[in-house]
Amino acid sequence: MQKRFPAYGIGWSPNRRVAVIAIGLACLLSLAAATAFVTRRSDHPHTSAPVPSQTPSSTSQTGEPSSGTGPVARPPRISDPVEFAKAATKMLWSYDTRTTAQAQQLAGMKAWMTKESQYGDWASVSAQMPDPLLWSRMADQKQHAAATIAEGHYPAAFKQALSDDPSAITKAYIYAVTVTGKQTIAWKGGGGAEERSITLAVQCRPSADCTLVAIAPRVAP
Repeated sequence: MQKRFPAYGIGWSPNRRVAVIAIGLACLLSLAAATAFVTRRSDHPHTSAPVPSQTPSSTSQTGEPSSGTGPVARPPRISDPVEFAKAATKMLWSYDTRTTAQAQQLAGMKAWMTKESQYGDWASVSAQMPDPLLWSRMADQKQHAAATIAEGHYPAAFKQALSDDPSAITKAYIYAVTVTGKQTIAWKGGGGAEERSITLAVQCRPSADCTLVAIAPRVAP
C-alpha cells in the first residue's frame, strides 16, 4: 500500500525544533519544561500589548494559488493571529501530488514565512515535507489531501505567560496558536481521514499582515 503523506506537525520530537519562539515570548523560558516551547532570550520593552481578539481585521485571500508555486494557497492578508494560524494550518494539511511538484509545494509554503530571519524557523516547516522520491511515489498513486479546520485558540501556557508579563509580546509580536481540525487523504483505490492538532508560532506586528514563524512543539491546550 502506498505510504501516506507525513502529517504536518504530528509526531515530531521537540528536540528537532529549532529555537524560535522569540524574543517577545522570553517570559515563556520559565515554562519551557512544561510547554516544550523553544525560546530565545532578549530584554523586554516596557510597553504593553493585549492579546488580540480572534476576529480577523482584514479580508482573507486564502485558497488562491500563488504564481509559480503550484496550487498552494497564498498567505492571506490577515492581522489576527488565530485566523492566520487557522489559514496556515489548512495550507499545511492540504496538498495534491497530481498537480504540484515537491519543489512547488515547498515554494508555496515558504511564501507564508516571516521575512525576519532571526525569528523564522523554516526548518521546522520544510522538514515535514516528504523528499522528492517519496513525493514522486505518492504522485504515482495520485495522493492528495484536504483539511477542515475546527477551531484555533491561544494555549493556556501562552495566555498565562502573557498575563504575567504583557510587555513580553511587544519585541517580536510572536503568538502561539493551537489549531485543531481534520485532514482527509485520498489515493488511487483508497483514502481516509483523521483528527489533527498543531501549534504554530505566528508573527503579527501592528499594522502588518501576519506571517508564519514556526511549527511549535506540543503545548498544554
